[in-house]
Formats: sequence, structure tokens, C-alpha cells
Amino acid sequence: MKKDIHPKYYPKAKIICACGAKYEVGSTKEEMHIEICAQCHPFYTGQQKLIDTGGRLERYKKRLAKSEKIKQEKEKKKAAKVKSSKNKEKGGK
Repeated sequence: MKKDIHPKYYPKAKIICACGAKYEVGSTKEEMHIEICAQCHPFYTGQQKLIDTGGRLERYKKRLAKSEKIKQEKEKKKAAKVKSSKNKEKGGK
């Protein structure tokens, strides 16, 4: 193997999060600053932090509600269609 081609490895590199948490891990950098970690990430903490830029969240919620409404209407039509076809098979109207 060639010598001096790999970066220096720091077995006790310091990772510092914006929330104040500190970790020691092995890395090629001696110290790193991160914005989010397991102690402050919404997935792990159960807290949801939504950053809404330009009403994107509201537009998404409107689209979601609209699609749910359309989905329910389709299911109602399908159920009515099945019910009417069963009545025709029985000889009803």
C-alpha cells in the first residue's frame, strides 16, 4: 500500500451539536459542529418543528384534504354502483 495517502484518523473526535450535546466518535476531522443530533431531532424527540416558507404547509394540507375528499367520493360512488348492480341481479330497480 502507498504511504501518506490516507488522512489522519482521530479516534476521539469531538462532535458538537447546536443544541449543546457533545459526542466522541472516530473521524478524520478532530472537531465537527452539527446543526441537529439524536437529542434534538424531531423524529427521536417526538416534537414536530415545522418551518413554513411561503405558505407551503397550508397548500400541502389543502391538497391533502382535497385528495381525501375525492377518495371518499369515489368510494361512495363505487359502493352505490355495487349496491345498484346487486339490486338489478335480484330483479329490483
